[in-house]
Amino acid sequence: MTTAYITHIDCQLHEMGAGHPESPQRLQAITDQLSTSGLLARLDCLTPKPVTTQQLELAHPLAYIRELESLHPQQGHNYADPDTALNPHSLRAARLAAGAVLLGTQRILVGACQNAFCAIRPPGHHAEQATAMGFCLFNNVALGVEWALRQSDIERVAVLDFDVHHGNGTVDIFKDRPEVLVCSSFQYPFYPFRFQDIRRPNIVHTPLAAGTGSSAFRHAIEQDWLPALAEHRPDMIFVSAGFDAHRDDPLGQLQLTDEDFYWITGLIGEAASGYAGGRILSVLEGGYNLKALGLSAVAHVQALLEAR
Repeated sequence: MTTAYITHIDCQLHEMGAGHPESPQRLQAITDQLSTSGLLARLDCLTPKPVTTQQLELAHPLAYIRELESLHPQQGHNYADPDTALNPHSLRAARLAAGAVLLGTQRILVGACQNAFCAIRPPGHHAEQATAMGFCLFNNVALGVEWALRQSDIERVAVLDFDVHHGNGTVDIFKDRPEVLVCSSFQYPFYPFRFQDIRRPNIVHTPLAAGTGSSAFRHAIEQDWLPALAEHRPDMIFVSAGFDAHRDDPLGQLQLTDEDFYWITGLIGEAASGYAGGRILSVLEGGYNLKALGLSAVAHVQALLEAR
């Protein structure tokens, strides 16, 4: 049993203009750091296929999918929202990103790997059921969750999101689905200012003030997430792995370090071992300082390799 690393070079063809923080270089920075660290050679490297429209409908209505397709430009950019552009390669990249999550979910559930990290873009956790926003087109994690729940041995799932921004899209999709626990830590008050105060038994918000560092972050996670996981007892855990809570990231003001991402991944590994047979599917979300992103991903993958 090993850790899978799932990515596709065509995810780097999606770009939203010069200077946009969600740049193609993000994926190359992760692969380069994994290679330099020696971890890449220990991973089962896989290449996904793009999802079909029918598969996308697990998480999004067909009208929304068609709306995004109508924005597909032959050249230049069209905008789904002021922060989220499509170029001629964006929809293929988005379908490959979602395909990576389906591939990882399938490989884990058949026992071909213990866990997996999907290094993909565009990210997904801001994509609501029928709204693109925050650099996100399709909600990649939600698609994996929906597919997993259709398997006979998966009755309950947890989504754990440690991005600096609240996972509003994931909360929107699963807010009335008690079989899905969604825990999201995030800087507050902060973008996206949606679904951050919604109250449901299966939704756990962990708001963090700007400037929050390692000690307070770890305490909040232990206080909020561990009891919820113990009560929910998920059969599989999905992770929205946003590394923009790093102290060097330009888009947030939390003060986490590489070691914090190693710590929280280890904590998730312990929960997965206790409830979910070790099954973890991790999906890249944010992280915009290329050096910090690469080092944080190395810490994350190291902890996944150690999780059994």
